[in-house]
Amino acid sequence: MKTTIASSITALSLCLLFSTSAIARTIAPPLSNDSVKAQLVRDWERARVYTKAYLDAMPEEGVSFKPTPEIRSFAEQMLHLSAGTINLVSSGTGKAKIYDGKNLEKMDELKNKAALTKVVMESYDYAIDAVKGLDADKLSEMVSMGKNSLSRLTLINKGFEHQTHHRGQCTIYLRMKGVTPPNEMLF
Repeated sequence: MKTTIASSITALSLCLLFSTSAIARTIAPPLSNDSVKAQLVRDWERARVYTKAYLDAMPEEGVSFKPTPEIRSFAEQMLHLSAGTINLVSSGTGKAKIYDGKNLEKMDELKNKAALTKVVMESYDYAIDAVKGLDADKLSEMVSMGKNSLSRLTLINKGFEHQTHHRGQCTIYLRMKGVTPPNEMLF
């Protein structure tokens, strides 16, 4: 009797294991490197549009606004977002940096709406072009960044995470200037 119960439990466990595995393959087939790359491009293109909506929403007089004296202005947040995008995507793709050697946040000539928008959009165009130009089969290739060894995909995703974080911080800047932030553009 014990052997029959044990055999039944083993058989049931194996059935569940194999059926769960088959269901998982049906629901989420493995992604190809090309499909991952294509999704990266779509996400960066969407993020570009979303960030442009933030830039468009902030009035000219709000570009230099700081909620408190010790934190970045709206322009400095956006320039920091741009520098991070350029640095992380360059590390992930190997594409030569635009604005190399420049501290964008400290450049006063970029702290007006027109110049700021131009630089921020250039950083997104750079990221999109860099990802498009990367051989999809190199996404899992490990590269060094400081003390870290990370995949190219991870570095590109870190760039995406960074820009999302700093764009999100700009929500409070808009609200404090009496501006309703753009609706989320998740898809």
